[in-house]
Amino acid sequence: MIRKVKNWIYNAYIEIISSIAFYPTIISMGLFFMAFFLLSFEDNETTKFLIKNAPALVINNADTARSILATLIGSIVSLTVFSFSMVMILLNQASSNFSPRLLPGLISNKKNQVVLGFYIGTIVFNIIILISILPDGDSYTLNGFSVLVGIVLGIICLALFVFFIHTISTAIQIKDILEKIFMNTKERLLELNNQERQKGDFLEVSNKDWFVIKNDKTDYFQGVNMKGLLTSVDSLDINLKITAYKGQYVLPNMEIIRTDRKLDEKQMNSLKDLLVYSESSSVRNNYLLGFKQITEVGVKAMSPGINDPGTAVMTIDYLTELFALRMKLDEVEYYQTEEKAKNIELKSVDFQELIYQCLAAYRQYCKHDIILMEKIVLMLKYLLKQPMKKEHYKEVIKQQMAIVREDVELSVENPHDKQKILNLMDS
Repeated sequence: MIRKVKNWIYNAYIEIISSIAFYPTIISMGLFFMAFFLLSFEDNETTKFLIKNAPALVINNADTARSILATLIGSIVSLTVFSFSMVMILLNQASSNFSPRLLPGLISNKKNQVVLGFYIGTIVFNIIILISILPDGDSYTLNGFSVLVGIVLGIICLALFVFFIHTISTAIQIKDILEKIFMNTKERLLELNNQERQKGDFLEVSNKDWFVIKNDKTDYFQGVNMKGLLTSVDSLDINLKITAYKGQYVLPNMEIIRTDRKLDEKQMNSLKDLLVYSESSSVRNNYLLGFKQITEVGVKAMSPGINDPGTAVMTIDYLTELFALRMKLDEVEYYQTEEKAKNIELKSVDFQELIYQCLAAYRQYCKHDIILMEKIVLMLKYLLKQPMKKEHYKEVIKQQMAIVREDVELSVENPHDKQKILNLMDS
């Protein structure tokens, strides 16, 4: 029961921190409590000190303070509406021109969330200060310092608005969107590569029958609570395999876990409780999503309505480096308990399936374009010369080269263009 509660908390934590409301809520609550803190601890001596040393900063008239705070509240509400109308326009444009799969990454932009949080927090702060002003307030009863802080927060909101305009103007550029996806995917692949180098020799499980645990949910599998799973395999004295890969849509009665010994119903349920399901995920946690997003942008760029081969070429350049990093990884991820007595194996998408799915999309929509087909050939030739974890990766790349050759021979009508690409393949 305790383990189930812990996993529920873990899943809730993942959902909360990936929500667009996470940072705005934290910042707003912080300014909310700060308002009460200032009102509780501010006294006449504070106001007198400010009047004596910085009289220009203190508003000691209640009507003037109310007017300024009310104006700030209305103005910041207008800034909030305008700013996030622009965000909606950005999301709509990204969905139409690039790919709907980019939206979670754009929504979770921390900079926009901080700006939104500061806007809302400043509104809440100034409302609390406004209602605390007594109708008969004067220089001795008016919370002059709190009013000053509210004005300063309003000025900061203006500066944040300028910052927001700058970030939104760059966020709409496809180069910046692609670069962010590429860097996040690259970091995840490098992290996994470093993890493989440090794990040492994986203790192979003896070749015997594995016992299957079937799934009882319908959702997108997004990984496991690894800390809890490592503890579980130690306590249950088992080796374990997760047979679904991150991002896979799993159905009821589908195989999800294998163990090297049979478990009872309670033990199986305790393991299934450690699986994480969600409709959304981030590239930082699942590199497969990065490959999909970059591929979708490249294919969408070649649609007749957009016709942007430059963006498609850029996506192939990014995929080339990512495939080279992926070839340094095994087909599965291995984890071991601290004593290295028990093993956990997480399935990854096969390299053969990954490169096939990506290039199949390009070949379907771009095989008529000589420049893109030439770029794909150069990518495959480059990958053949890169270090790889498994020897069969080379055969996979050669197979893709043969498929591209067939498409070129069937789809490219100009004999000179066709011969140029074929010569490039054979060189």
